[in-house]
Amino acid sequence: MARPRDGGAELTLVLGGARSGKSRYAESLIEGEPPPWIYVATAEARDAEMADRIAAHRARRDGGWQTVEAPHDLTSAFTALPAGSAVLVDCLTLWLSNRLLAEADIDREIGALERAAANHDGAVVLVSNEVGSGIVPDNALARRFQDLQGALNQRIAAKASRVVLVVAGLPLVVKGTP
Repeated sequence: MARPRDGGAELTLVLGGARSGKSRYAESLIEGEPPPWIYVATAEARDAEMADRIAAHRARRDGGWQTVEAPHDLTSAFTALPAGSAVLVDCLTLWLSNRLLAEADIDREIGALERAAANHDGAVVLVSNEVGSGIVPDNALARRFQDLQGALNQRIAAKASRVVLVVAGLPLVVKGTP
């Protein structure tokens, strides 16, 4: 990944719908960087189906990857990363859901995430779902989540040097260079 002119590490936001191929694409970006490759996982296996999804993601990555589980505290996860490591956070949508259900101060948490990602001296790829293309949900919690997800994506996209939308496995560069 090309470095921004200010000398900092590049921040890439990879967006897409469920099963769009965004995680595979994000992994390919990190694998283009020198190791170590760090996969920061935000999912929690609360049922067998989710455990199967997590296992499939792990099986897809080879032994060059290190996994850090951080379903809630992304700031601490960033702080503990090796200097210069290439990091993939998959995904912000699950992290946001975890924090919303924990009744966290979402604005403060997003700010802390923005600072942590900006302070990391290696390539950073953040994966997030694009939830604004569907219908308006029929309940208050789901509408609040959709609004917060849209705000999170907009804030991260504004800071990112590159934003890629993945549709049907095809990456479409929305901001920056491929």
